[in-house]
Amino acid sequence: MKRTLLTLLALSLPAALAQTTTPPAQAGPQPVQLATTPSVTQASLSLAAAVRIAQLAVNNCAQQGYNVAATVVDRAGVTLAVARAENAGPHTVDASLRKAYTSASARNLTSAMVQNLASTPTLADIPGFLVLAGGVPVRVNNAVVGAVGVGGAPSGLTDEKCAADAITTVLSR
Repeated sequence: MKRTLLTLLALSLPAALAQTTTPPAQAGPQPVQLATTPSVTQASLSLAAAVRIAQLAVNNCAQQGYNVAATVVDRAGVTLAVARAENAGPHTVDASLRKAYTSASARNLTSAMVQNLASTPTLADIPGFLVLAGGVPVRVNNAVVGAVGVGGAPSGLTDEKCAADAITTVLSR
């Protein structure tokens, strides 16, 4: 019974839509009025810049004796580049990705989010978020175009400094 009803609905729907969406012949074409502009222009982080930032972040931490991984994501949290020191632990790649994703999503330092965790504990429940220091947004003309996450140093604040210094170096060129 249900299958027959669904089949009848499926067969009659195109005819019903055609009848309800066909404008009267005398009306002629109507101009489309858009409430907003049809396109948005946004700055983007290039792949070349992302690769350089990831490599510099790993090198910055290596100079301090720490084996880390660094992930750079675009403004939507999609991975652009990953660099990992040869002796970095297996957990560092995932930690760096999640810190970068968290920072890009929140448009904020993950260390600042850690400070807000007491008043907003649900931050830690957002899928994909890792609310630990080490995620830094990449800003161009005050717009977030991506983020960097570093994982593997003994302190998230060290991870954060390695990332921030890499961003500064690349964006100052």
